Amino acid sequence: MLSAGLNIVGFSWITSPAATELEMIVLDWLAKALNLPDDFHSTGQGGGVIQGTASEAVLVVLLAARDKILRRAGKDALAKLVVYASDQTHSALQKACQIGGINPELCKLLKTDSSTNYALSPDLLHKEISDDSASGLIPFFLCATVGTTSSTAVDPLLALGKIAKSSRMWFHVDAAYAGSACICPEYRHYIDGVEEADSFNMNAHKWFLTNFDCSVLWVKDRNSLIQSLSTNPEYLKNKASQANMVIDYKDWQIPLGRRFRSLKLWMVLRLYGLEGLQNYIHNHIKLADNFEGLVAEDPRFEVVAPRIFSLVCFRLLPPQESEDHGNKLNHDLLDAVNSTGSVFITHTVLSGKFILRFAVGAPLTEERHVDAAWKILQDKASALL
Repeated sequence: MLSAGLNIVGFSWITSPAATELEMIVLDWLAKALNLPDDFHSTGQGGGVIQGTASEAVLVVLLAARDKILRRAGKDALAKLVVYASDQTHSALQKACQIGGINPELCKLLKTDSSTNYALSPDLLHKEISDDSASGLIPFFLCATVGTTSSTAVDPLLALGKIAKSSRMWFHVDAAYAGSACICPEYRHYIDGVEEADSFNMNAHKWFLTNFDCSVLWVKDRNSLIQSLSTNPEYLKNKASQANMVIDYKDWQIPLGRRFRSLKLWMVLRLYGLEGLQNYIHNHIKLADNFEGLVAEDPRFEVVAPRIFSLVCFRLLPPQESEDHGNKLNHDLLDAVNSTGSVFITHTVLSGKFILRFAVGAPLTEERHVDAAWKILQDKASALL
């Protein structure tokens, strides 16, 4: 409300120096909290920018990567460009490819399964890249995920990053959900290998006590974004910008106009502090761990994928050895639970299994809420079996 009331025009430094400089300061703070390499700080050739959503973040880096490779290979190479990710990657990548003119068949979502806990296999990626290169295609963009939407799987960043570097590809890390947890020292290892990345994003509006919208993107080379997205009509020209003395965030994003988003992130960091935010995340993970324990104790249920953060993937086991019956049973359980109006859970499909997702993420969630939700699940399961 405060930032909206100020009604600043934040697309360039000259229109609001405070908004631009606070964004640089706050994102450097957050980069330090995540222990990101210095290359991602504004003091170097890179820096951070607040986008509206992770979809926007993925789009702008894909466009930057596309234009970078086309400057090297020629514009006629567009039809040969290949994008790689796992089949668990957020659909934002596919939309970015559509907007960026990438052949849909060359947006390759490589299959995952339970053997890797639904993470992208480096061996599979390496083979796919080798085969495509031999066929005359041009691998240019790899998107890894830390905390996939379906099951919060974590792709092995270090191994994937080395493959991307050897193939001269842009390596992006999407940590929209789980990036917040990596301010906790015991979870920081999930982004080990980020030093190999060209760009990294996390959504402060997901798990960082920040109101929507606030998706943070860091890049190692800001000039790649600027070369791809910069526009400079006469009515926007000014001495500071033309002398390259300042950051103009209009050239780091799709739209021209932008809000004073950094103010709310600054306020969260100042009000809660790093320790307060760590405690907030620890509590959610503890509650999810408790729920996972309840599921494991009931022989009628199973935990389908390893719980890493605050999401539990589980299902009700069918009395008959039939996946079709099991899928219908869990679909019916989902509908029965949500129809109570007391709890709301979602679903996904992993390896052909319809599973339920219990996500702890609300600021006021307590153990009593988790226990009450589990009681409803048990009661509805008993009615169905």
